[in-house]
Amino acid sequence: MSLKILFMGTPDFAVPILEAIHNSNNEILEIYTQPPKKKDRGQKIQNSSVYNCAQKLNLQVRCPITLANSDEVDHIKKLNPDVVVVVAYGQILPADILNLNNIYFLNVHASLLPKWRGAAPIQRAIMNKDQETGISIMKIVEKLDAGPVLLKSKIKINRENNYQDISNELSVMGAKLILDALNMIKSGDLNFIPQNESEATYAKKITKKESKINWKEDAGNIIAKINALNPSPGPWFDLLGSRIKIIRAKEINIKGQPGEIMSENFSIACSKNAIQILELQKEGKKKLTAQEFLRGNKLEVGFILN
Repeated sequence: MSLKILFMGTPDFAVPILEAIHNSNNEILEIYTQPPKKKDRGQKIQNSSVYNCAQKLNLQVRCPITLANSDEVDHIKKLNPDVVVVVAYGQILPADILNLNNIYFLNVHASLLPKWRGAAPIQRAIMNKDQETGISIMKIVEKLDAGPVLLKSKIKINRENNYQDISNELSVMGAKLILDALNMIKSGDLNFIPQNESEATYAKKITKKESKINWKEDAGNIIAKINALNPSPGPWFDLLGSRIKIIRAKEINIKGQPGEIMSENFSIACSKNAIQILELQKEGKKKLTAQEFLRGNKLEVGFILN
């Protein structure tokens, strides 16, 4: 039995899941993804990762600005999918779509629900120094990420893991779990478990303001932020008028005034302990190891960063 699938997704995270469904014995009717965006100062138009993947797979793509209109409801009704699979799509599905008859609406969410509902579950889990995270396959309801859960699987979070590491691992896991979920639909062996609302937490969207390093935090929290915000938007600080993005750093056990440059090997004091920068990127420049950067930039030990 082949299921007819409508896939909705946008970023890199969704691509392995789309590819897994495409390579299964199911039929993808169409792809919904976010409209192209202008990128960086050059304002070059950039399609989403899912759009580019769909083009390679020769799949039909649709990029509505909003789903909240009768045209999109009618279009999905005409497609008549058995299942709508949503993976980090970036739009809320309105009630008029969710109420269409005889369609399973499934979301592949990158957390162990009900923890970290919302837009940035991987980043928030890392910033919170959680020990684990995972994938949840849930039924979509009107309330954000609150639907009953069909499947879950978890992974450990190590202090060395950054967002990209965790995202890649969870994406592969999500690709496997969505195929398991589709097989359950085919067999009729479904058991959706309601979420415990009292345990729900929310992963709000990462703001640009959050990406600036606050040296008054302890080093462990700053390391967690560095890991959570790489590669984008990237944690940064100001050094003599230049924005420095931290790619990698480690915590070291030395004391000083928060923001104080403690040594010429790029150690900076925090409220508790310090961090040593290992890899960085000056605004508009390529990534460098700290050693490479320091060959052409002498640090003033004792200088206090903002």
